[in-house]
Amino acid sequence: MIGNDRYNTQIVVNTSGLEKSFGRVKVLAGLDLNVQRGTVLALLRPNGAGKTTTIRILSTLLKPDAGRASVLGYDVVRQPEEVRKVISLARTGTPSTWPPTAARGVSEPSWSG
Repeated sequence: MIGNDRYNTQIVVNTSGLEKSFGRVKVLAGLDLNVQRGTVLALLRPNGAGKTTTIRILSTLLKPDAGRASVLGYDVVRQPEEVRKVISLARTGTPSTWPPTAARGVSEPSWSG
């Protein structure tokens, strides 16, 4: 896709066979997801089901072990800078609970008191 054609696509988030493990614990086991333009998506699962891991992969803060993921056609592993230009990620919790990202080239969110 060229230029603004990415914004005209119907599938804005796509994962195929997405996998991630932490040690021996498999958090994502082949996640397939297609989110169409205009969809409001909620990830509702029990604790430890991979919701945060999925968001961290889609926002380029974490690399998957296997599978593919894209946002507006940009591959989250091969084109992380392009993905970061087209997404917005809001933090929850306190500054001490936010995952450290400065070392990965992502600016820390600004904190207001």
